[in-house]
Amino acid sequence: MSRVRSAALVGVDGVPVEVEVRISSQLPRMEIVGLPGAAVRESAARVRAALASAGEKFPDRRITVHLAPAELRKSGAALDLPIAIALLSAAGQIEGEALGEVALAGELALDGRLRPLRGALALALAVRDAGCATLIAPAANAAEAALADGLEVRAAPDLAAVLVHLRGGQPLPISRPVDRSEDAFDGPDLEDVRGQELAKRGLEVAAAGGHGALLVGAPGSGKTMLARRLPGFLPPLSREEALEVTRIHGAVASLATPIVSRRPFRAPHHTATAAGLVGGGRPPRPGEVSLAHRGVLFLDELPEFERRALESLRQVLEDRCVSLVRAGGHVAFPADFQLVAAANPCPCGWLGSGRRDCRCDEGQVARYRARISGPLLDRIDLHLPVRPVAWAELDAAPSLVSSTRATRERVIAARRRQRQRGVSCNARLPDAGLEAHVDATREARALLGRAVDGFGLSARAARRVLRVARTIADLAGDRRAGVEALAEALAYREDAGGR
Repeated sequence: MSRVRSAALVGVDGVPVEVEVRISSQLPRMEIVGLPGAAVRESAARVRAALASAGEKFPDRRITVHLAPAELRKSGAALDLPIAIALLSAAGQIEGEALGEVALAGELALDGRLRPLRGALALALAVRDAGCATLIAPAANAAEAALADGLEVRAAPDLAAVLVHLRGGQPLPISRPVDRSEDAFDGPDLEDVRGQELAKRGLEVAAAGGHGALLVGAPGSGKTMLARRLPGFLPPLSREEALEVTRIHGAVASLATPIVSRRPFRAPHHTATAAGLVGGGRPPRPGEVSLAHRGVLFLDELPEFERRALESLRQVLEDRCVSLVRAGGHVAFPADFQLVAAANPCPCGWLGSGRRDCRCDEGQVARYRARISGPLLDRIDLHLPVRPVAWAELDAAPSLVSSTRATRERVIAARRRQRQRGVSCNARLPDAGLEAHVDATREARALLGRAVDGFGLSARAARRVLRVARTIADLAGDRRAGVEALAEALAYREDAGGR
């Protein structure tokens, strides 16, 4: 018998797995038990071919592979390498002492090469927390796995190199964590957008406080162009945030870079399903809301999305995570993102544009707007009109005040004030103690009271107005949220007469 330590990917987290191999004098057969998925069951064929390519003899006896814990379903091909090493150890071709506190993970090609795997960072964190001192991983993923502090990661190109290392020959190179590169801005610049000063200001407020925004306007007015410039003036990711994003994206696909250093921007097509947005499948995979964690989720043509998909966002926007409960167990995915959406005012898109006549009747407009439920709209803090731009504005010189670089400096300064209050951004201000954090003046509170009574704002909408007002005050450098900040915050809400 032999035992080798490894890990399996469950959602976006790694779970320690112990690979046990027993060889007995019975008819030749290899059996894998312990709830293996399809890819794990097929590991037997890959291991046999890879061992032959490395010049190793495959035992012609009964081989039983047990993946513990038995009640955990294992998926993916990362267990190929530990199964191969455990098999050779059980056959006496590798000294058991050489394994020690070493963990292994990697998918084997038929010629013995180690292919890139998903979730290298999550697997590394799992084996480190389980007490392993060293992880042998594919060379393509070693730098990502090395981000796990306190774990020695050795990069292996193929099975033969791993065997030489374990037999006391040429040691595998130790991989070092890659320093997070500076988040230098090189995307589309906000100064390229001419006119639309109200929408620009609204997006600056949204970025400064982490608030959701809905851009409403005629086709071609610049809604998508504005939304795609938002990530450029968001604050850079901290190291902890970068590790969170890297772990999530690495669990979905092998990464092109060892660490994700920029805030994600996800823009799924409006045909996306509810499972595609929030996650699901067998085994469960994170959806777009989790891939947008610490970044921006942009939903263009919002009313065209499936109603069930949109309604699935309501709880996610409140909880900042996705909790999937299935018969096979429970999986949680982080989903702390900033929602930005775009929509036309009517089916033809020209209602209120002043450029073309709207061809929609009142019933069509009502049905079109009803595709977005009131509770979902209530959770979007800023509703920004985007109107067609006159030629005089399009032909004007760009404004440096509204450039991405200048806007980002103001946003970072506002976020710094928010961190001093103990929150990452104002959109995350808890209800408990909200009034103390906002510190609205008496006149501002009176204005909000008149808006609540006059326009029927919900209690949730009133709290969101207070958070936006706090962000506007932070941008201005004011200690208290005054009437001007509160009035501007109300102007961004359609249900408060803002449009």
